[in-house]
Amino acid sequence: MAFAVHVNMERCTGCNNCVVACPVNAIELFTLDPVTKEKIYQVQDGVAVSLDIKAELCAGCGVCVEACPYDVISLSGKGATDIPVKA
Repeated sequence: MAFAVHVNMERCTGCNNCVVACPVNAIELFTLDPVTKEKIYQVQDGVAVSLDIKAELCAGCGVCVEACPYDVISLSGKGATDIPVKA
């Protein structure tokens, strides 16, 4: 993989749009109750939200970036600066 997916979890609402849009099922959204420190998470309404990206499956297509209504996902990679796919 020559790129990386970055998600600003402070602004992520857990809407699940990126998960549904991903053509290779590389993104998973979990809600954890009770809150645990075993995963990176944020807390929304007393429930932990964890977004996992499977780097080995991600094709770097940018569909998740376009699907995110809150502009919290970006791609970066080898030979490129941050790539905001959304116009």
